[in-house]
Amino acid sequence: MTPQADLGIFAISVAAGLIGALAGVGGGILVIPALTIGFGVDIHLAIGASIVSVIATSSGAAAAYVRDRMTDMRVGMFLELATTTGAVCGALLAAVVAPAFLYVLLGVILLGSAGMQVSRMGEETPPTASASASGLATRLRLASSYPDRKLGSEVAYSAQRIPLGFVLMWIAGLVSGLLGIGSGVLKVLAMDGAMRLPMKVSSATSNFMIGVTAAASAGIYLGRGDVDPQIAAPVALGVLTGALIGARLLQHISNRSVRLIFLPVLIAVGLETIARGLGFGI
Repeated sequence: MTPQADLGIFAISVAAGLIGALAGVGGGILVIPALTIGFGVDIHLAIGASIVSVIATSSGAAAAYVRDRMTDMRVGMFLELATTTGAVCGALLAAVVAPAFLYVLLGVILLGSAGMQVSRMGEETPPTASASASGLATRLRLASSYPDRKLGSEVAYSAQRIPLGFVLMWIAGLVSGLLGIGSGVLKVLAMDGAMRLPMKVSSATSNFMIGVTAAASAGIYLGRGDVDPQIAAPVALGVLTGALIGARLLQHISNRSVRLIFLPVLIAVGLETIARGLGFGI
């Protein structure tokens, strides 16, 4: 790698970290295509660097979000039970399920979800944000609040449709284990769409959760030799820089703006997933 290439990788990684921190997804959606197409990096090394970028995104943004009370730790840890169980099941089923069909199906679901996001674009806080907590939410203590500097007030919320959210999180883990992809997009959709958490809380909590998942698989990639320090280092530094910037910005933008950032990521992931299923993906 030349110094110019390192600088280019760093710049792309800053953008990936910024978008990843704001949208609640890993930076791999930008890092992997940029490394393979723009810099000719082997796909396995690109995926290894992407795993590092997800950890960097989570580490950089999650600490700031926890400090600013944007991350709902109880919701995150509760839902991790579903995602980790689903990931184990997905890994066991990976040998017997055709991944091409699953890629196409997942892509169609994500593009359909993009339409749902468009329909809710003008929604600043969920209609259920001020609703009383259900009995299950009360027992699990899944009702909380966060300070919204854009609105200039404390926004209270309570997790809704908790069983549905738990099932969707299990599916997110299953998909991640089956296809070997990050499930940050599905995590945000489950929390925002099913559990009706505010978009900012969904994004911040997803940032916390994806780091746990990525850290679990990073050792495997490292053991295979798929993490090249010369590539992973500028990626990690760039993504960390972008994630820290994104964590600061999230406090000062509206939930609608977060949706506007999340929507193209959702469409890009959906199209890339369909392309993979049809044999045209990276």
